Amino acid sequence: MFDRTAGSHVVELLKQWNVDHIYGMPGDSINELMEELRKVDIRFIQIRHEETGALAASAYSKLTGHIGVCLSIAGPGAIHLQNGLYDAKKDKTPVLAIVGQVTSTSVGTDTFQELKLESMFEDVSVYNRRLQNAEQLPDMLNQAIRAAYAEKGPAVLVVSDDLFSTKIKREKEMTSPQYSVPHIRAAEEDLKEALKLLETAKKPVILAGKGAQDAPGEVLAFSERLKAPIIASLPAKGLIPDDHPNNLGQLGQLGTEPAEQAMKQADLVILAGTAYPYREYLPDKAPAIQIDVEPRVIGKYYPATVGVVGELGPALAWLTSQLGEKDPGFLNQFQEKRSAWHDKLRADIDKQTDMLQPQQVLGEIQHIMERDAVVSLDVGSITIWTAKYLQLTGHKLVLSSWLGTMGCGLPGALAAKLAYPNRQAIVIAGDGGFSMGMQDFVTAVKYELPMIIVVFNNQKLQLIEDEQKMAGNKPTNVDLANIDFAAFAIACGGEGYTVKTRAELQDALSKAKASKQPVVIDAYVEDISAVL
Repeated sequence: MFDRTAGSHVVELLKQWNVDHIYGMPGDSINELMEELRKVDIRFIQIRHEETGALAASAYSKLTGHIGVCLSIAGPGAIHLQNGLYDAKKDKTPVLAIVGQVTSTSVGTDTFQELKLESMFEDVSVYNRRLQNAEQLPDMLNQAIRAAYAEKGPAVLVVSDDLFSTKIKREKEMTSPQYSVPHIRAAEEDLKEALKLLETAKKPVILAGKGAQDAPGEVLAFSERLKAPIIASLPAKGLIPDDHPNNLGQLGQLGTEPAEQAMKQADLVILAGTAYPYREYLPDKAPAIQIDVEPRVIGKYYPATVGVVGELGPALAWLTSQLGEKDPGFLNQFQEKRSAWHDKLRADIDKQTDMLQPQQVLGEIQHIMERDAVVSLDVGSITIWTAKYLQLTGHKLVLSSWLGTMGCGLPGALAAKLAYPNRQAIVIAGDGGFSMGMQDFVTAVKYELPMIIVVFNNQKLQLIEDEQKMAGNKPTNVDLANIDFAAFAIACGGEGYTVKTRAELQDALSKAKASKQPVVIDAYVEDISAVL
C-alpha cells in the first residue's frame, strides 16, 4: 500500500512522463509542491515573470514535441501565464500548467489572491479542472497530460496547496502515465482523387506548413517528381532547406516576389500540412488539394477541391510513387526567378551604407550561425526581415506564429538551451519585443545558458508605424525611449556590446560566438521599413 503525499505522486508521475524541467516562480500557494520538487531531479527554472515561463514551456514543446510544463501561484501568477498558454493554444502544442490555489477550506470565500481560476482558463485550455480532494491528483495529472498531447494545447490543473501535502493511500494505481500516438493514414479514394488533379496540372505549387516537420524528405521528393515549386509558411521556414532550388521562400507580407508570382499563376495548389489563413495571397479560383491530419481544417481558409485527411509523409510518398513524368517548364521558370531574387538579397546585404541596415545585420548573423543552431525569432518588423534575408538549412526556428506575441524571443532561447544544451541559440529581436520581457535575461545568466541575443535597435515600433501608414493614418506613439541594452546585459552578469558599424558588429558576433555566457548585442540599425 502506498501512503505518501499527493505531491510526491505528482513529481514521480512527471518524471515518468519524461518531464525534466519546469518553469515557474515559488509562492505561497505552491510551496508544498515546491517542497516535493526539492527532493527530486526535475530541474526547476526560476523565472522572473510567469509569462516568460509559459512562453518558454510553449517554445520547448514546439522545438521538441514533448510537453512543456510551467507552474504558478494563484491570483497574479496565474494571470501572467495566460499569454504563453494562448501562444501554445494558437500554435497547437502541448503544455501543462500546474496552478496553485488558496487552501481548500478557503476556496469560495474571496480570500487574499483567490480568483475563480477555472473560469479564467476555460477559453485557453484543452483540459481545465480544479481538484476537489488529494486522492484525485495522480489520476487527474495523467488525464491532463494526455489531453494536452491528444488535443495539442494547454492543460490546466488547479490545485489548492494543502492538497499537495495531504497523504493519500493507494493500494494500486488507477491510471498510467502513457500516451500512444495515433497514426492516421489517408483514404485511398481521396488520394486517387488528388492524383487526378496532379496529373492534369501544368502549373502546380506546393504550400508547405509546419505539418511537414516530420516529412521534409517526402515534400522534397514530391516536389521533384511533380516538378512543382515549394512555398513554405513562416512556421515551416527551415523545414524545407532555404538553399534548395525548388524552395521559393515565404508568401505574403513577409514573402518573396517569386513566391507571390508563382502562386498567382498556379493552376493547382497543394496545401501540405498547413491551413494557411491569408486568403488574399492565394489564387482566386485555382483548385486545391489539402492534406492534413486535422479534418476540421480542410477547406477552412481556402475551398479545397480534394481533402486528404492523414499524415503528410505517407500521403505524399503514395502520390509520388503514382505520378508520371511532368513537364519541368513551370518549375524551371521559377528556379530562374528564385536565383535572381537571391542575387538581389545578397546585393542588399553586401551594399555599403553609412548606418547599419537590418538585412546587413542578418547577413552577419548568417556568417556565425552554426549548422544546427536554434533561432528564436521575436515579433515585429524583425520577423519580416528575417523571413526574407536569413537562410535556414538544418536549423531550427521557433516563434509565436498565430498569436504573434512580442517578447517571445528570449523565452524561446531559454527553452532551446534547455532542450539542446550543446546547440547554438540565437535570438533575433527588435528593441520593442526584447524590452517586453528582458528581465529574464538574468535567468539565462543564472542558469549559465549561453545564447546570442541580437537586438535591432531603431528606437521605434517599426511594424506598427508601417501599419499606421498603410491605413492612411499619421504615425503616432511608435517612438521608443532608448535603452542601453549592452549595459543592461552587463549589469545582469552577462556580456553586452553596442555596435553601430559593420566592423563593430562582426567583432561582437565573433566574441559572442566564442563566449560561454549569454550575450546581448545592441545593434543600432537604420530606421527603414520592412514592408513599404
